[in-house]
Amino acid sequence: MGDLIELRDLKKSFGKLEVLKGINCGFEKGKVVSVLGPNAAGKTTLIKSVLGMVIPDQGNILYKGELVTGTFEYKKHIGYMPQIGRYPDNMKIGQLFEMMQDLRKLKSDLDTDLVESYHLKSMYNKTMSTLSGGTRQKVSAALAFMFQPEVLILDEPTAGLDPIAAEILKDKIMEQKNKGKLILITSHILTEADELADIVMYLLDGNIRFYKPIDVLKSETGETRLGKALTKILAA
Repeated sequence: MGDLIELRDLKKSFGKLEVLKGINCGFEKGKVVSVLGPNAAGKTTLIKSVLGMVIPDQGNILYKGELVTGTFEYKKHIGYMPQIGRYPDNMKIGQLFEMMQDLRKLKSDLDTDLVESYHLKSMYNKTMSTLSGGTRQKVSAALAFMFQPEVLILDEPTAGLDPIAAEILKDKIMEQKNKGKLILITSHILTEADELADIVMYLLDGNIRFYKPIDVLKSETGETRLGKALTKILAA
């Protein structure tokens, strides 16, 4: 199976700081990839490069084999859930959903599972400034999945969610994987990566330290838990 997204020799610096040092990898459909690594490893820059929010200094990004440089068309196939959603304070939840549907020019065939599971319709008249951090996360999650994208990029998706809301989101992620979607997740929660991911990409100092299926990592280290496997590999 060909890669849905391919990164070729991706490099990015901010001033004298090299953040990405030549990333080469591909992401397949129907997989959950957990992007792990310490702070300042390059995870956010990598994700924002794929989203088009950061322009690499060098290298190419391909979507379905086509270069995405200078085009915005492919972005309609991506659903993004930021770690912290920033929305106009005076906008109501219902208005936000309506605005996004207008911008996407999509009013039908919407995936409203999370809107319903999180009981967001009953909060449509609440303004964003009055929402708790957890409710903002629910809004961000609902928006990420709403337009049935082929690719989902979720940045620390369960951060700030209560346990029940987190389980609902994890079930939704697995459902979408089973539908053949590509899902990239950054997370500091290793048990979550263990539970959801098929493949782990570990970034370190702007390079890919390893990019392997979880079951391979476990068999190579003789460990049953991802956290233990990572500790053993990184200590070697």
